[in-house]
Amino acid sequence: MVAAKKTKKSTDNINNKLQLVMKSGKYTLGYKTVLRTLRNSKSKLVIIANNCPPLRKSEIEYYAMLAKVTVHHFHGNNVDLGTACGKYFRVCCLSIIDPGDSDIIKTTPVENFVPGIDILNGALAYGCAQI
Repeated sequence: MVAAKKTKKSTDNINNKLQLVMKSGKYTLGYKTVLRTLRNSKSKLVIIANNCPPLRKSEIEYYAMLAKVTVHHFHGNNVDLGTACGKYFRVCCLSIIDPGDSDIIKTTPVENFVPGIDILNGALAYGCAQI
């Protein structure tokens, strides 16, 4: 019961920081524009909804690993992420280019994973190696 309360508070915290980014920062919404900002090394942080399709999620994580950008997995679906951004539509992923007045980049928790590349059955696949 305490853990659920803690995740609710952290979700509220990230939602407030996202609202501040929407007001004062620069960002892009959507899969294609997120990949474009990652390829151009403009992105500082990528946020992905928890119901993003696995292939799309792994491709974004792969490009983020190449660009050395932090990826935050949002604890809500794409409707919740769109609402947190103040939009009336679903948002699968977003890229923060300039955080503005928000400190979302400094305070976003980083997972204990180091991105790496695994070779499985002769095919190149993205994987994570644990520290």
